[in-house]
Amino acid sequence: MTADHADRDGVVVYWRPMCPFCIRLRLRLRFTRLRYTEVNIWRDPEAAELVRLIADGNETVPTVTVAGRGMVNPSIGELLEAVRAHAPHALPKTG
Repeated sequence: MTADHADRDGVVVYWRPMCPFCIRLRLRLRFTRLRYTEVNIWRDPEAAELVRLIADGNETVPTVTVAGRGMVNPSIGELLEAVRAHAPHALPKTG
């Protein structure tokens, strides 16, 4: 794995250009202040392979890992719930 998606404890969003589902999720994530990494699977063959492992052999994006747990095309609510449960350190600091 490359350094871009080696974050086993955090949040990684795997995407590809022109994917409307990726655009929607990435836009919504920008408003959360969540700490995460983005990886374009068209530029990273290892990332594309990981997405295929998570998505039953398909390159379905967005695919997200939260502390190493894979999610295929999650809603923003599902993603934030997983972050609260498995990677709360990625949430913005409050107070």
